[in-house]
Amino acid sequence: MLHRHILQNYHHNEYLLNFIGQGPAGYGPFCAERLRRTYANGVRTEPPTWLELQAVKSKKHIPIHVILVTGESLTVMVDSASTSREVCLHIAHKQGLSDHLGFSLQVAVYDKFWSLGSGRDHVMDTVAQCEQLARDRGENERQSPWRIYFRKEFFTPWHDSQEDPVSTQLIYRQVLHGVWSGEYNFEKVRGPRRHEAALRRTCRSAWGTSVFQGRLGFGPQGAPHRMEKGERWVTEVTHCVPLQAQYTQKQAKPLAVQEQVVDTARLQWPLLFSRLFEVTTLSGPRLPKTQLILAVNWKGMYFLDQREKILLELSFPEVVSLITNREAQGGQRLVLSTLHEEEYKFMSPSSVAIAELVAMFLEGLKERSVFAMALQNRKATDDTTILPFKKGDLLILTKKQGLLASENWTLGQNDRTGKTGLVPTACLYTIPTVTKPSAQLMSLLAMSPEKRKLAAQEVQPTEPLPEEQPKEKPHTLEEFSYEFFRAPEKETVRRTMLPLGRTQGHLWAHSSEPLRQPLLKQVHANAELRDPASTRILRYMGDYPSRQAWTSVELADQIFSLALQESALRDEVYCQILKQLTHNTTRYSEERGWQLLWLCTGLFPPGKALLPHAQKFVDTRRKKLLAPDCSRRIQRILRTGPRKQPPHPVEVEAIEQNISRICHKIYFPNDTSEMLEVGTYTRVRDVCQGIATRLQLSSWEGCSLFIKIADKVISQKEGDFFFDSLRQVSDWVKKNKPQKEGAPVTLPYQVYFMRKLWLNVTPGKDVNADTVLHYHQELPKYLRGFHKCSQEDAVHLAGLIYKAQFDNNRSQLASIPKILRELVPENLTRLMSSEEWRKNILLAYDKHKDKTVEEAKVAFLKGICRWPTFGSAFFEVKQTSEPSYPDIILIAINRHGVLLIHPKTKELLTTYPFTKISSWSSGSTYFHMALGSLARGSRLLCETSLGYKMDDLLTSYVQQLLSAMNKQRGSQTPALADP
Repeated sequence: MLHRHILQNYHHNEYLLNFIGQGPAGYGPFCAERLRRTYANGVRTEPPTWLELQAVKSKKHIPIHVILVTGESLTVMVDSASTSREVCLHIAHKQGLSDHLGFSLQVAVYDKFWSLGSGRDHVMDTVAQCEQLARDRGENERQSPWRIYFRKEFFTPWHDSQEDPVSTQLIYRQVLHGVWSGEYNFEKVRGPRRHEAALRRTCRSAWGTSVFQGRLGFGPQGAPHRMEKGERWVTEVTHCVPLQAQYTQKQAKPLAVQEQVVDTARLQWPLLFSRLFEVTTLSGPRLPKTQLILAVNWKGMYFLDQREKILLELSFPEVVSLITNREAQGGQRLVLSTLHEEEYKFMSPSSVAIAELVAMFLEGLKERSVFAMALQNRKATDDTTILPFKKGDLLILTKKQGLLASENWTLGQNDRTGKTGLVPTACLYTIPTVTKPSAQLMSLLAMSPEKRKLAAQEVQPTEPLPEEQPKEKPHTLEEFSYEFFRAPEKETVRRTMLPLGRTQGHLWAHSSEPLRQPLLKQVHANAELRDPASTRILRYMGDYPSRQAWTSVELADQIFSLALQESALRDEVYCQILKQLTHNTTRYSEERGWQLLWLCTGLFPPGKALLPHAQKFVDTRRKKLLAPDCSRRIQRILRTGPRKQPPHPVEVEAIEQNISRICHKIYFPNDTSEMLEVGTYTRVRDVCQGIATRLQLSSWEGCSLFIKIADKVISQKEGDFFFDSLRQVSDWVKKNKPQKEGAPVTLPYQVYFMRKLWLNVTPGKDVNADTVLHYHQELPKYLRGFHKCSQEDAVHLAGLIYKAQFDNNRSQLASIPKILRELVPENLTRLMSSEEWRKNILLAYDKHKDKTVEEAKVAFLKGICRWPTFGSAFFEVKQTSEPSYPDIILIAINRHGVLLIHPKTKELLTTYPFTKISSWSSGSTYFHMALGSLARGSRLLCETSLGYKMDDLLTSYVQQLLSAMNKQRGSQTPALADP
């Protein structure tokens, strides 16, 4: 049982698995499977339960009874690693429940009742706590009277009772029972008779009038202490019914009334249908520094004291950001920023769960919202299809797109004027709400951060809308230039007699002549930095001619490359771009200048002294198409940090079309692809997470993005910016493989999402990952004959491959000799004649005729996952260090370490675990690996052109294993410190 609760490091687990494999016949696979389940679902926090000890003796799963709100008891088979999420999904599947979000497991024992949720918590940990409560009472843990319920815990903000009848019926039964038992009451609800009448009408529809009179006798258990007599509840409900014409004058369908009751419960009892968390306030303007209860429900976030008094209520549009810190000293931290420019810091063991739940609600609301705020003014034009609006206007978008609508335009109605027309999506801020926002919220959204903060301090209810404020004069760098710009190159007597602002005006305003010297004193004083980008900026904007035809990508490289290397030049680039945008009367030049500024704000931020001037420069020109986005990008780059590479050609080409939202195609091993939105600040890990969500993968751990460019396939580092990584790889390939003169500047490439590390892969656990990634990655390696495979296994697997490729199409069976290499490893095809292969494969295929294509793929993976070479990356190399081995060997790198394989017999020559590898290095023609200690070690010397791949893969495996070890040590340290 020990391995269910304490995970050792990776290498110890390998020894443990080997030891388990040598155990008694019945226990080896049983224990190995339990260990794999523990890898997948994480470490337990409680010791084994009595139920688990009994289950181990029989080597069977544990039956637990989950009580539904209908009174039905459902038996679910679990093991020591089962989580509440797994059980909830199992119950939802069995009950035909599609809208299962918000349903969770809840536990009752003695006088205690708490939620297990529907996430990562282990079910048997809760049972262990119940057994401990029994022991604390002096009772036998076997008789612990714990019960597990499957109930609705919270509603989503977009809940629709008509969407899933099964969900509605379950919630309805829960509400009905809750009213009878006193869990829910109408004392604090306006108009109680209306809602109780709905309940009564539904009961009568289901049971009939005579039966209903008897049922009413079993009213809320809390009624006697709230009323003079229990019968009064019956009288109140009975007397209020005639007032409700919709229930008495016509016979409504039971399901329709059930929907009404569920909607009533959602509207009237938001706090009773909430996910509750314990938090401790560390700082914040409107909350005491003490332990509080946080209730997250469909309306927003409620902070309550221990007496359940509401201290602070925030709707979801008022939540600006939630940041978690799991590594903070003293416990997990949560930082909440609000629309009122307030910041709250909390400590809670549930910080991650809180952030995930609120983020899910915000994302769901934005996807479904039809309400948006205009970010800038747009005057009426001759084109009547374009909707005029003012900054701060509420625009109501419609899902019915017209013929003229596109991804950059949407159809909307101006709530202020009532007019309808097309609106550019770049001018909109989508408000996360499914109900019409209030005037107060719209006013807050329209304010600048400084004004919101001031309004919150002065507790003023409203703020004038931006269009009512006087127009602000466009800001320039004139004031900034007095202190930081160098002196003008020429000064006549007439100019020196003018005020100082006039004498330096030509330096901060647009000019069609390139600068001969840098603008900033700091750069001007350093001779090594005197490489002004002025000429290139003017050429990009079309203000200066050039004898050579430069592309926009090449000019962007020249403008930004040096500034990315020398931080002192970054403000110089900003100043020169802002200078060329000041008093620029040429429309084309100005548009190209804003595009250049957009690129710049995505690479690095202005310096501390320049920042307020650059921000004000942009903010006072909000009417410019790219100005609002540039303003947001400045704030974003301050948080994310600077990029390392110049803009990628995709970014340059997109902004030339004034497209600020870029979608990139990502390919998958099964020859499918998806378009995913990527931004300037998107990191590789963000793309991986987005793909995992799109494909509904349980996790993307171990997966990575790969760039296929020229004849290379190179893995991207998950911490790098996506476009930086693309640029770095393409530059590296061009450097190592010089292009012919006249060749295109940008090399064609494709981005793939594949599994890189095969550490915790159990076929069948994540079917989507198996069918999209794993099967199609493993099949080519299998067919190339890299694995040691028997003839019997080859026939069995060939039947599965045929099923996966052709499903129920038997017409290709006669052509098996022609497609044999698509079914059988190339080194095994000579073991039998083509006709014998056909007959055997036909028999194997018939055994799998009832399987689906997906099941066949998973079965194939289950068939090969027991091989030591499963999940390997194979490299054919020439080795010169071990005389007893062949000159040409096959190297496999996988979760076991580095494996040396005979290229013909496929026999495993030796395995070097990661613990035995002390160092490694690679070059364009070699890969070297040092084994053991410096004193008694040896070296593996290989000649290969794929050394960079072997180096990267080995580094990734070691880093992942070290990271897992550190996390385990971190999670075990508090437990060890606690006496």
